[in-house]
Amino acid sequence: MPPAKTDALSRAWTAFDKAVAADAGTRIVDRFAAEPDRLARMALDVAGLRLDLSKQAWSGKALDACLDLARAADVEGRRAALFGGEAVNATEGRAVMHPALRAPDGATYSALDEAVSHEVEAMRDAMAAFAEDVRSARETGAGGRPFEAVVHIGIGGSDLGPRLVWDALRPIEPTIDLRFVANVDPREMAEALAGLDPEATLVIVVSKTFTTQETLANAEAARAWLKTGVPARQLGRHLVGVTAAPERAQGFGCGRTFAFRDWVGGRYSLWSAVGLSCAVGLGWDAFSELLEGAAEMDAHFRSAPLAVNGPVLMALAQVWNVAGLKRSARTVAPYAHGLRRLPAFLQQLEMESNGKGVKLDGSPAVVSGPIVFGEPGTNGQHAFFQQIHQGPQVVPAEFVVVRSTLEGEASQAPLWSNALAQARALMIGKTAAEARAELIVGGADDEEADRLAPHKAFPGDRPSTTLLMDALTPRALGALIALYEHKTFVEGVIWGVNSFDQWGVELGKVMARGLLADAEAGRASDGLDPSTADLLARLSARD
Repeated sequence: MPPAKTDALSRAWTAFDKAVAADAGTRIVDRFAAEPDRLARMALDVAGLRLDLSKQAWSGKALDACLDLARAADVEGRRAALFGGEAVNATEGRAVMHPALRAPDGATYSALDEAVSHEVEAMRDAMAAFAEDVRSARETGAGGRPFEAVVHIGIGGSDLGPRLVWDALRPIEPTIDLRFVANVDPREMAEALAGLDPEATLVIVVSKTFTTQETLANAEAARAWLKTGVPARQLGRHLVGVTAAPERAQGFGCGRTFAFRDWVGGRYSLWSAVGLSCAVGLGWDAFSELLEGAAEMDAHFRSAPLAVNGPVLMALAQVWNVAGLKRSARTVAPYAHGLRRLPAFLQQLEMESNGKGVKLDGSPAVVSGPIVFGEPGTNGQHAFFQQIHQGPQVVPAEFVVVRSTLEGEASQAPLWSNALAQARALMIGKTAAEARAELIVGGADDEEADRLAPHKAFPGDRPSTTLLMDALTPRALGALIALYEHKTFVEGVIWGVNSFDQWGVELGKVMARGLLADAEAGRASDGLDPSTADLLARLSARD
């Protein structure tokens, strides 16, 4: 169990609040002159990534206060508990062992004192063998045809992580087409199956419990489609289950199952057999490099002092913005087409992990993580960036920049120069006087310049973090995702919440089952509110 609130923690929060007040009124850009070591202290190179937090709205003294807060919250102790396999998921009594999934062979991880590394290695070996058998056509469909496509069915953590990995790393012309289905809207399944042949298609169903309503509905639709071209007795060759309940997957008709344990949380699970589809589509060498990049970040997070620890500094910047400056949203702008799903992945990782109403001791949570949103960078510049530059709400930004996104392209400077310009513009801004002077130089008269200057002014002093990588390789992507995982954990420790449960999704699931029964019965059950009953009746009406 986490430690109770201590006097030291109370004092650290008081010092944090004083640091917020002391920093008020000084612009970010002016801090560079006042703090000659600012860049050296607030930027670091970690596992192939460059993290630059020097454009955040804190001073060096404020960073010291944030580090003291992390120590008082026992980030170091909770970090040791995570890697030590203790029940850091206190509400469910579970260890959280995603670092074990990407640890090198020979590791000695345990979950609640049960050794797990040998089991992890055995599953990796099985995944590698299956992936390479499919890719080499040693594993074929019922008619002996090589598999040309994989349809991955899952939702939430069983979908978002693998989708992100595939989009980021897929070859321009993949030898095996990988498609994803998560939405229970039949349109997504129809699009995924369009142009595929059942005899050459492998369906991988990913569900921790193999009871998830949306996933099972989609799995049943895919199974019905397979039956149109595959003999019933050989259907299992085309169905693979990835689950913590293998007996249910086998009962569904999966000919092969790959298991993972309950100490693998859904949004932290892509490193497990949940990533099997990516291993098939990319090849085991690429998937292995993904694991290696994450393991390198694990080693850094586990051993680096807090003041030079990438995930810790990223977390403290968010704590400073949310708890200190009351900025309740953050935008993530990846300047790489392959990372276009990163904001969606982070929405689940961060908002499902830390969007909690109570602390671990059951008391109300005063603050938690921010709302996360985003789009690929140059797209976002022509959409919501208008508000983050000139809107009254200050929204901290995160820029993820890849120097080379496509091998063989001579220069991609138009891409990354936009990212650097946006971060600089957010920080520097433009005064009304500067805007007026530009208008005069451009030929406007005094009256026109006075009229337009307020519209062309930018307040600036808006914080951002920039993450750089040379290329979007499997190793770099693994390190990036693990960075965000550990950042989220550190924030949860400081907020005092459990980052590894998700009770907030349960109530809607339960109600959906009841409403589905009502819809199928053609009537609303007693006790529904008038609005829901009316909407249900309209949607259920037969033509």
